[in-house]
Amino acid sequence: MHHMYCTARFGLPLLRHIPSFLSIRTLWLHKRGFTGCQTTIPGHSCRLRRGKSTALSQHIQELSGPEHRLLNKLYEGLITGKRASLAECITLVETQHPRKKELAQVLLQRVLAYRTEQEKRNDGRPLAFRVGLSGPPGAGKSSFIEVVGKMLTGRGHKVSVLAVDPSSCTTGGSLMGDKTRMTELSRDMNAFIRPSPTSGTLGGVTRTTNEAVVLCEGAGYDIVLVETVGVGQSEFAVADMVDMFVLLIPPAGGDELQGIKRGIIERADLVVVTKSDGDLVVPARRIQTEYTSALKLLRRQSKSWNPKVVRASSHSGEGIPDVWAKMEAYRDAMLASGELQGRRRAQQKVWMWSLIQENVLCHFQNHPRVREALPHLEERVTTGAVSPGLAADLLLRAFTSSPSS
Repeated sequence: MHHMYCTARFGLPLLRHIPSFLSIRTLWLHKRGFTGCQTTIPGHSCRLRRGKSTALSQHIQELSGPEHRLLNKLYEGLITGKRASLAECITLVETQHPRKKELAQVLLQRVLAYRTEQEKRNDGRPLAFRVGLSGPPGAGKSSFIEVVGKMLTGRGHKVSVLAVDPSSCTTGGSLMGDKTRMTELSRDMNAFIRPSPTSGTLGGVTRTTNEAVVLCEGAGYDIVLVETVGVGQSEFAVADMVDMFVLLIPPAGGDELQGIKRGIIERADLVVVTKSDGDLVVPARRIQTEYTSALKLLRRQSKSWNPKVVRASSHSGEGIPDVWAKMEAYRDAMLASGELQGRRRAQQKVWMWSLIQENVLCHFQNHPRVREALPHLEERVTTGAVSPGLAADLLLRAFTSSPSS
């Protein structure tokens, strides 16, 4: 179905500029998935030779001189580790401008190919370690990240911190103090802090975060920390883009286990009880025991790792080296078993399908027949004259019955 693919994001115009080291098959699938090429038919002409297709060649345009120079400048700056270039690249992938989205995809393909080449030289092992951090408000995430980040840069690592804040989609603002609360880390030349974009849906925020992770790794950051506020579906989105998911819990009173979704605890590879100092040491120990017991009752996600529960204090620094030691033990165990590489491959597929869903929905909403029928049908659904199911069927029929203009 020609109209079922939204071509705005992955522009055909720039496919010829994707590096030649991508296989012909990969490019052919890339085109099929995002350009409106018909479903596969034996003998169909949608074939690709060296990035070109007879059927689609009329869509392919050259990069203009300024665009070519811009991409080269950004790419060279990024792989040489310039923080300003990394910031510009992330801004490019966050853009809503159709042409710039196309440029962003060409840049990402180059960076992905560069990263793949680097990993081959490293015996196929990932060069960077991605860690997702979540927890309820007040768990001390920012303080924890700053202390851990400073410790890691002191040991010679390069650390990037990306924040996923779905509330920014509705309020128009990101986590207010991302940089102001991490004052020490934000001044560190071996650290890079980036709040989430302030527009779009949770899906859009996670898409750009996924792409920002790729760019950070291309820029030589070997530890990528992805932070999310503990609300809604954002934790699940973050868990689907990282190697390790860490849950931070404050030692508060009450039925602590009731306040956190079971699904989130199931996804956690490590639980850290924060603020374990002073008068809070005793409640922190109690919660550590409760969570250790709770984790034993849950289904194991990995054959090579049992989730652990540790205590730490960002204020005194106690327990922080132990937290990092547990993270390293996890990475080593998962790399040795091959599970980490398998998890990353599965995440690529999840990412692809989320993009397809986002693009199909975008095209559906912009279809002329749908736009024409939608206000009337929405009104009839709200008054009870038409059932939501029937309205959906009618809109889908309008969408599939004629090509979009």
